[in-house]
Amino acid sequence: MMGPVLAACLLIILSTAWISQANGATCKKDGGVCTCNDNTKSVDCSSKGLTAIPSHIPTDTDRLELGYNKLSSLPRTAFHHLSKLTYLSLSTNQLQTLPAGVFDQLKNLETLWLRENQLQSLPEGVFDQLVELDELYLTSNKLKSLPPRVFDSLTKLTYLSLSNNQLKSVPEGAFNFLEKLTRLQLEENPWDCTCNDILYMAKWLKKKQDEGLGGVDTAGCEEGGKAVLDVTEEEAAEDCVYPNTTTAIPTTIITTLASSNDDDIPELPVPQENFQKFLGYQEPDHLPTQPQCLMSISGYLGLMMSLVLTSAAILYVIHFLKKA
Repeated sequence: MMGPVLAACLLIILSTAWISQANGATCKKDGGVCTCNDNTKSVDCSSKGLTAIPSHIPTDTDRLELGYNKLSSLPRTAFHHLSKLTYLSLSTNQLQTLPAGVFDQLKNLETLWLRENQLQSLPEGVFDQLVELDELYLTSNKLKSLPPRVFDSLTKLTYLSLSNNQLKSVPEGAFNFLEKLTRLQLEENPWDCTCNDILYMAKWLKKKQDEGLGGVDTAGCEEGGKAVLDVTEEEAAEDCVYPNTTTAIPTTIITTLASSNDDDIPELPVPQENFQKFLGYQEPDHLPTQPQCLMSISGYLGLMMSLVLTSAAILYVIHFLKKA
């Protein structure tokens, strides 16, 4: 009767190994590229030259480091299976945008690093589900504006950094719900103190200075070096008109094209990437890197071997059960 018992034990062991292989090789100990600490539930994938987020990051991960890589985009569901994260770093990458809903499952997240990327804008509601967020770092991006109500759900936020961007003003009411804020960084932005859009921010900063909020004096006007919180309504009397430099066509080109014959119109070179976009071609969200391909192959081979051994164990159990 010992045969079936031993076979059953073998089956359990092999099944556990199979499940482990099915999770893929993310950590170095399994042939992956990241360093994992089972005790602290942390995964460190920083400084690996990654162009895509490694697959099969353990679902119970608490801390995830993805900084100092080459990530230029994120899939919308990149973190949807990591609901236990409290710390996420995406700093020092090449992110140009964030997909809507990318952080929606991170309801336990307390710290989010997005500094030193190339973000020019943020999708509306991108932080709405981060109800436990305590620190948010958006330093050193290319943000030209903020969407309305972008920080409304961050009622527990204590630290916010928007320094070193291209912000001229913030939307009316942008900071109204940040009652727990203790530190705010706003320096190195071209704050436009001649435009009346700045008045909300000026009055809010003045009020918060009286309440002891740190960093309210870090916002300086682009011209004159005056602190934004000292701007008066008389100084910011102009209506705000910011030209859309991304789509404007120089009038000289329009005049030239309108007055020329078809034969005289020069052939303008079209960048390949623009031509592909015109034809409706889009690159996938990300392509696997060489280490990830090797990870996938090794994981697949390991999975196949586990399946073969598991099948043999099952047949072994059935054989002895029939004899019994």
